[in-house]
Amino acid sequence: MSSRNYALKGEKRDRAGKGVARALRRENAIPCVIYGDGKPPLSLSLPAKELNLEYLKGHMYTSLCALEIAGEKHLVLARDVQLHPVKDNVMHVDFLRVTPKTKLHVWVPLKFINEDKCPGIQQEKGILNAVEHQLDVVCLATDIPDHIDIDLSGLALHDSVKLSQVKFPAGASPNVKKDITIATIMEPRRIIEETPVAAEGAEGAAAEAAAAPGAEGAAAAPAAGGKPAAGAKPAEGKGKKE
Repeated sequence: MSSRNYALKGEKRDRAGKGVARALRRENAIPCVIYGDGKPPLSLSLPAKELNLEYLKGHMYTSLCALEIAGEKHLVLARDVQLHPVKDNVMHVDFLRVTPKTKLHVWVPLKFINEDKCPGIQQEKGILNAVEHQLDVVCLATDIPDHIDIDLSGLALHDSVKLSQVKFPAGASPNVKKDITIATIMEPRRIIEETPVAAEGAEGAAAEAAAAPGAEGAAAAPAAGGKPAAGAKPAEGKGKKE
């Protein structure tokens, strides 16, 4: 059983609907529902502060909750959490009733270990490319693992970890038929600096133009209808204008 199981105390509610839900949220309570195990759904409300704190810990989907409602205890697992589209705070939660015999599918996070014993990273300066960060696992509700270890020890550059190499906790198995790649050790990306060819070509063209014969005279000649530059000798005319 997960070491991160938690407990909450809520209140049963007899009415449902958007108006009731809005009223509960104004009172800092979150509308929730418990279903499953062949029993009718149970509507309840939970304190917003405590529920949001548990959600922010990031383990609600893999940790069992002992809910106490009107003196009755329910062992449940969060299956759907609705969030506010802007504030990201919890708006509604669907809980599934579970027993020690309940078998279910749950997404379990992966934990990459022994990076310091990975030659591909330590000696060959490779980087870890995590293809998967969680896996769909089939297990008993009371035996949901906190995480699944992915061992990187002994991996060289370009080596990979396949699903068939992963060791699952007792009672847990992957809900994946293919032998997918979990992670690879890749070469680090190298940034190649581009040579500014265009800029150098423009400077070279300007230098060649300045060194060309007659360039100096062309620069000194005034534009048509313009005044001669200071110190420049006026051009000689063919005749005197009357």
